[in-house]
Amino acid sequence: MTDTTDIKPRIRRTHLALFVKDPFASAPWYENVLGMQEVARGERWVFLSFGKKHHDIALIRVDDPQSTTRGTVNMQHYGLEIEGDMNEFRRLYGMLIRKSVDVVKTTDHKVGYGLYFHDPDGHRFEFFLETVHDDDEGKRVLNAHHAPSDPFDIQPL
Repeated sequence: MTDTTDIKPRIRRTHLALFVKDPFASAPWYENVLGMQEVARGERWVFLSFGKKHHDIALIRVDDPQSTTRGTVNMQHYGLEIEGDMNEFRRLYGMLIRKSVDVVKTTDHKVGYGLYFHDPDGHRFEFFLETVHDDDEGKRVLNAHHAPSDPFDIQPL
């Protein structure tokens, strides 16, 4: 029997979501300076890709664009794509609970599942289990569903 109390995440890749004052004004900088491509947009956000994955950086409008405090216009979450399957995802969820980590939510993004949690300073992280592995299909799904973050009920292991 495997000891699940000491499970270690096997991170596959990461993505970054940032709160910004105006994502539509900021997106051209990411395209021009970083060579990124816009792949999807909504009323409050723009998703960008380096060209290999469906998204690498999301720019999300902050609720109060007049705010200049670092805590408001700052990182929304840091995504860590995991190796493994749904059972691995559930084991990581259980590990966070056992270690009294503040778990924020579990979500269905239609291209994968997200498990969001805070570090001790309140920074939000996400374990991400990808389910759509073809990136052209992932871009289509993200755009068609408006990059959803639907509630997802899952039991930790």
